[in-house]
Amino acid sequence: MYRVTELDVPATMTDDPAKVRAFREWVDVSNRSEIAVHGLAELAWKAEEQLPQQHDPDAPSRLFLVRDEHDTAVAAGSYDSKTAPGTTNCWVSIGVDPDHRRRGVGTLLADHLEGIARAEGRTQWKTYAVSRQVGPASGSGFVQAPTGFGAVPADEAGVCFLTGRGWHFGQVNRISRLGLPADPTQIGRIHAEASAAAGAQYRVHTWTGATPARWEADIAVLETRMSTDAPQGGMDEPEDVWTVERLREREAQQLTAPRTMLTIAVEDVVSTTLAGFSQLAVPHDVTQPVFQWDTLVLREHRGHRLGWLLKVVGIETVERDHPGHPSIVTFNAEENRPMLDVNEAVGFVGVGSEGVWERRVDVPAL
Repeated sequence: MYRVTELDVPATMTDDPAKVRAFREWVDVSNRSEIAVHGLAELAWKAEEQLPQQHDPDAPSRLFLVRDEHDTAVAAGSYDSKTAPGTTNCWVSIGVDPDHRRRGVGTLLADHLEGIARAEGRTQWKTYAVSRQVGPASGSGFVQAPTGFGAVPADEAGVCFLTGRGWHFGQVNRISRLGLPADPTQIGRIHAEASAAAGAQYRVHTWTGATPARWEADIAVLETRMSTDAPQGGMDEPEDVWTVERLREREAQQLTAPRTMLTIAVEDVVSTTLAGFSQLAVPHDVTQPVFQWDTLVLREHRGHRLGWLLKVVGIETVERDHPGHPSIVTFNAEENRPMLDVNEAVGFVGVGSEGVWERRVDVPAL
């Protein structure tokens, strides 16, 4: 009745019409499956925005659809991995159309994706499952994160599905939203306080699009440190090394999307290297929210309110250079209290969450 098909992912949205049509179906099912859980229609991706994310040569994506007997797409899945030799981890995602749940569709797709992971010798699998939960929770009706921060409802379909398949719940990411325009008085006050705490040792830089050559090596270091310095809830992954060449390839793909990538970076003027950065994806369509992407301050530079400085400069830059967007949306680990503190101070409000799940398996080495 149902069958899994792998997509031949289009190179561009003007590629072969059949490839593009299947990719649009994949994006549509993925969006509907998540919105049915968290109800946040604002978080839906457009196919044109999603496509560049599938073409990272160092982290290729394989995309799958489940179709019924009428050739209708009823579920979407992905399998992502790193190409570096010796890499042990991978990521899978599964989204089932709300009208086709509890019919074995998710099991069929999960069996297929997990089979690929086993065949490739991957021993650490991770997935992200959105939740209806907003804010803290406790009690018998919830599954608590081992971090001690955050929980998800025990009766959610995704929770039951993953638990039943032997996946381990590791972490909660809070989904937060800042309605725009932000309070200028509050933003101005926090900017002044953060600048005073940073002092003369640090200098802020901003740019749009590709990273200037001067900062490419530093951004590559910061991207690498995202894999080691960001909270991972005890589900630590192997270091994900970025090179300047990889950065250039990734940014070249991003430039094909209908979004402007805005980067805020802070320089340690003593070493003349970057101590932290924050990136915001700004859709060309002003009716869509801005997404806060990677944000990191290196461990050795923490304690100077640089995260606060990066955040408020980002907000100010969006409102000045890209006015009209309804909001900024960001995802942060519930145990990352320093980042949540600044989010709450500038006016972000929790609107949802996602659980981060892991499964470690023993498979023969290839």
